[in-house]
Amino acid sequence: MTSQVSPAEQADGTDGADAAVVGEQRKPGGTKDVRRLDRVIIRFAGDSGDGMQLTGDRFTSETASFGNDLSTLPNFPAEIRAPAGTLPGVSSFQLHFADHDILTPGDAPNVLVAMNPAALKANIADVPRGAEIIVNTDEFTKRAMQKVGYAASPLEDGSLDGYQLHPVPLTTLTVEALKEFDLSRKEAERSKNMFALGLLSWMYHRPTEGTEKFLRSKFAKKPEIAAANIAAFRAGWNFGETTEDFAFSYEVAPAAKAFPVGTYRNISGNLALSYGLVAASRQADLPLFLGSYPITPASDILHELSRHKNFGVRTFQAEDEIAGIGAALGAAFGGSLAVTTTSGPGVALKSETIGLAVSLELPLLVIDIQRGGPSTGLPTKTEQADLLQAMYGRNGEAPVPIVAPCTPADCFDAALEAARIALAYRTPVMLLSDGYLANGSEPWRIPELEELPDLRVQFAQGPNHTLDDGSEVFWPYKRDPQTLARPWAVPGTPGLEHRIGGIEKEDGTGNISYSPANHDFMVRTRQAKIDGIEVGDLEVDDPHGASTLVLGWGSTYGPITAAVRRLRTAGESIAQAHLRHLNPFPRNLGAVLKRYDKVVVPEMNLGQLATLIRAKFLVDAHSYNQVNGMPFKAEQLATALKEAIDG
Repeated sequence: MTSQVSPAEQADGTDGADAAVVGEQRKPGGTKDVRRLDRVIIRFAGDSGDGMQLTGDRFTSETASFGNDLSTLPNFPAEIRAPAGTLPGVSSFQLHFADHDILTPGDAPNVLVAMNPAALKANIADVPRGAEIIVNTDEFTKRAMQKVGYAASPLEDGSLDGYQLHPVPLTTLTVEALKEFDLSRKEAERSKNMFALGLLSWMYHRPTEGTEKFLRSKFAKKPEIAAANIAAFRAGWNFGETTEDFAFSYEVAPAAKAFPVGTYRNISGNLALSYGLVAASRQADLPLFLGSYPITPASDILHELSRHKNFGVRTFQAEDEIAGIGAALGAAFGGSLAVTTTSGPGVALKSETIGLAVSLELPLLVIDIQRGGPSTGLPTKTEQADLLQAMYGRNGEAPVPIVAPCTPADCFDAALEAARIALAYRTPVMLLSDGYLANGSEPWRIPELEELPDLRVQFAQGPNHTLDDGSEVFWPYKRDPQTLARPWAVPGTPGLEHRIGGIEKEDGTGNISYSPANHDFMVRTRQAKIDGIEVGDLEVDDPHGASTLVLGWGSTYGPITAAVRRLRTAGESIAQAHLRHLNPFPRNLGAVLKRYDKVVVPEMNLGQLATLIRAKFLVDAHSYNQVNGMPFKAEQLATALKEAIDG
């Protein structure tokens, strides 16, 4: 057994250590060597009609079942079908998997699978020298190359000499493998992504049973198509085994030490959020109602929840964003755990009704899966630029709690936390996920039932106030002295009839009031209720007593933590903290910030959290910002944080 490292394996080490060969052996009875790696980053790229998302998803599912830690980054155009063979039409899927704990999809791929010239052109800048590139040579026609600006074939002009190039006629091989099927050439060509998946599955010893079962299920009504895709998948595997172009296959052992004991599954952020909402409704013993209008990248939550009527879930696809939240608020008034899902443009349309929910003091979850803006912006790209909109994007003084998950799996817990706050404090709650979390995936430990919080609430049952004349009445705005929450009275309960609406209420009675003093009191009371929400103290990771703190929120957690690991491995001292609650902030946040000489806040916006930190705590927080529609890279952040430490 040797310990060689090939150029491809010296590529970027995203989570603190370079990828390395950890062993090499001869395959029993075979002719090819097997190299054991600690981690690999693969990117599938092709035309948006080539099935790259499906290919990546299947490779991910098999990798998860094998037991590796993993993180993914799907990246696709906003257009339903961009022009074939063009740069705007390129779709990619990046997967980072390892035998140890990892945090990001990786900075740069060790392996690029390029299905056409556009895919190569769009992604080659991210591929480090020495990496492996598998190209579908059938697509490198003169016309296809000219379409993306190649004057000569990059497969022949020497421009790829620094890479391990594997030219494979994927289309031809797929058509040949399927010649026994009664398919047209065009129909057969559609299976070339399965051929590529089979080849990569051979290269990295991925299980195959799950993919074949998936294909039989997906095409259950078209068994000929199912059989053809399985044949193409097997042909890709066999090609890897028999061709002389691939001298090695690779093994990445399961990440046995990376996870606590439990039952795991691969999960995306939107799926985790959906499951979290269902779990919250069960723990609250309330029906779940979703009033929503489809919008990228939030639509998957509507799709998923519509499948769970057996759990008392009701989904309503409204005619527009305003109708969606209006129906949800009505459901909250009726005693349901009410949810509306959207992205930034939808939050803008929902803002008046969010303000109404603040005034009515009813529990409502407003889930914003952030994307690039402004306006329609970049529908399929990620951003964190809705924080100030969530904080202040309503008329009048209308404070709303804000919760932000930090990883795809954490979306489950964030949904439970948002529900806890909404139900206990009778308030709308904003949950800020984003496209990176929503579409990305990672292993998730399925919690035991006893680990979930008890979210049950007590509805108002009768009178709660005694008048001066001794008569007992129901006051809809008489508050719990601990939480300042008003009672939740289900319509139709005898004796609990009360008026609701958007005009200011009188304290206690809920009657319409134009009194200046009452309005001042109600505004301050609603603010005090949000300020008084119980949230945990901010935890700080500072093993060496650093003078620089990096503070993050939301989906920057993975890249920040990976960058911090790199710096500490290199001998630097730096502290890290990550916010889940953005309104109210943890009570110890001010004290934490004052302990450090420098505070750096990386955000995928132009400095929104940093602005809030400066205003509230008078701390000279330094922003590090990116708004290119993609998540931070660990190396990029490590460089910026090192400059902050040295500066």
